[in-house]
Amino acid sequence: MTELLLDGRSLALEDLERVALQDDVTVGLTEDAQLRMGASRALIEELVTSGNPVYGVTTGFGRLADVMIAPEDREALQHNLVRSHASGMGDPMDRSAVRALMLLRANALARGHSGCRVLIVDRLLELLNRGIHPRVPEFGSVGASGDLAPLAHVALAILGEGRAEFEGAEHDVADLISAVGLGPVRLGSKEGLALINGTQATTGLGVLALLSAERALETAEVAGSMSLEALLGTPEAFRQEIQDARPHWGQGKSAARLRGMLAGSEIRESHRVGDARVQDAYALRCMPQVHGAAREALRYVRGVLETEANSATDNPLVFPEAGVVVSGGNFHAQIVSAALDLLAIVVADLAAISERRIERLLNPDLSMGLPAFLCRNPGLESGFMIAQVTAVDLLSEMRILSHPASVDSVTTSANQEDHVSMGLTAARKARRTVACLERVLTTELMCAAEGIEYRRPLKSSAGVEAAHAQVRGTVRALDGDRVLGGDLDALNELVRSGAFAQIAKEYEG
Repeated sequence: MTELLLDGRSLALEDLERVALQDDVTVGLTEDAQLRMGASRALIEELVTSGNPVYGVTTGFGRLADVMIAPEDREALQHNLVRSHASGMGDPMDRSAVRALMLLRANALARGHSGCRVLIVDRLLELLNRGIHPRVPEFGSVGASGDLAPLAHVALAILGEGRAEFEGAEHDVADLISAVGLGPVRLGSKEGLALINGTQATTGLGVLALLSAERALETAEVAGSMSLEALLGTPEAFRQEIQDARPHWGQGKSAARLRGMLAGSEIRESHRVGDARVQDAYALRCMPQVHGAAREALRYVRGVLETEANSATDNPLVFPEAGVVVSGGNFHAQIVSAALDLLAIVVADLAAISERRIERLLNPDLSMGLPAFLCRNPGLESGFMIAQVTAVDLLSEMRILSHPASVDSVTTSANQEDHVSMGLTAARKARRTVACLERVLTTELMCAAEGIEYRRPLKSSAGVEAAHAQVRGTVRALDGDRVLGGDLDALNELVRSGAFAQIAKEYEG
């Protein structure tokens, strides 16, 4: 069991994913974070006694911000806020998404600009550390005024209400916390608002999508290298001089990956002399330019999410040093929403170029002597024919999902929230798009590995041979038609694990 301490300012995306996917990390707060939270809470309590109007503390919310709340009703105000906003619908988010959301909300509160007690974050982390995951429906946020419904479903658990997943089964939260000796927490002024006002559902899903996309991009370098070898392509287009003539960072990085993956290939040497082709098709020759464009985009997305994961995104914000509580718009997720739309676009394009490489591997008019559909007995057998059809089905869905959500603003809250980001929509579809890409790359890896079999006894490069062995450790070569669904699913799990991404990094030139 390892420990992760939150300070609201330095949470790494990889640590977030580790907490989201595993239970062997205990999360707590740094002393500095607790001191900052204490100072902001003291200012809230001072303002409460002053009688001055403070949004969400002594007033109602949204369109009702001009309604003053009597002191004796302020606890009920916060409880009513959480209960009324827990209005999400649909299937529950998976546990990794919920854990990411919980960790991010705790980290945002740890910055000390939210005015809630340390007790609130301690309880949130207690639930996380004990593996009690509130049931959070997948629909319920427009990405402005925060991810209100998703976060409210988490906040319900702090009140001891709602449902939660524990060890694979769903229970009443009241029963779960009672079993471990905990009771419900009563919320003070602003604490309900602090719990539900932020971008953490959008950001949590976005971080999980990004890290998977980064691994998928590295996998694309491996799959593309294998396809190029199987198709007797040339790595000349990846030369350093070409990249230096157009020095985009991502293009150069991808070219270096490809050079490293392909170095020392017997297959390449076998057709270096006497090959009448001057250049390969774009799906092979332009891999650095296309994969590199995705690298540039994902680097931008990473920067946005790293900043957002360590930001205070609720409203109003508390600044003890200045002695003020100020209403603003940090809850608006437009920057995250637009970034995740960009992620979906470039991921769909990675799938598009991968599918074209699959086509070349299976089409006997394009495959440099490989049998149709990589069959042993074309005609009698169909080989990978329908595996490509499945990849095209996935690609079509990805193209629909790549339509941006961030341009679709629908006014809510009686025209108070008159421009919204649709951030959670962008995050949901980004994550689904990445999952589709992983499956398309799985298909390419399987087909490319089969194509390599027809170039034996020649060996490919060390990197390609390592990837080929990885495929063959999960999926055997074709010796006739068989059901491929199980093979594809098994290999997809290997893709998702990052096994092929690791090979790309090990063999970088």
